Amino acid sequence: MMMSLGLFVFSIPTAAYQQLQRSSAAEWSENKRIGRRAASQFLGPGADTISLNGTLYPEFTGGPVNLERLRTMMNGGKAYTLMDGTGNMMGYWTIRNVNQTASVFLREGVARKIEFNLSLHHEPDDTVDLADLDANDLRLAGTP
Repeated sequence: MMMSLGLFVFSIPTAAYQQLQRSSAAEWSENKRIGRRAASQFLGPGADTISLNGTLYPEFTGGPVNLERLRTMMNGGKAYTLMDGTGNMMGYWTIRNVNQTASVFLREGVARKIEFNLSLHHEPDDTVDLADLDANDLRLAGTP
């Protein structure tokens, strides 16, 4: 397991990513002062995002069905717990964007290569009500 988002596990059989980029920011406010430089005040943590990039080869790895699962999770509007491969809980995250590019097609139009990009956004820890799992989430994860 490379990482899990809710019940979706990122791995070779599902959607293994080759690149993980994380961007974190802090919120600051500037107060203008006459004849002096503006004074800054720290307001707290800002946006925290993760971008996952990978390439799927459906004959050997996960395929479009796994990206569809991620789209369905995104369209459900829920925040999911994110856990890295070492068991570190990273908080609640929402899926903000799923992009895919298909290439190297068979005669029937089936892609042999699918590149994907997934954008995640860290939600405040008090959004637990967005993270309630239901039967549909279990179905998406392949759990009966």
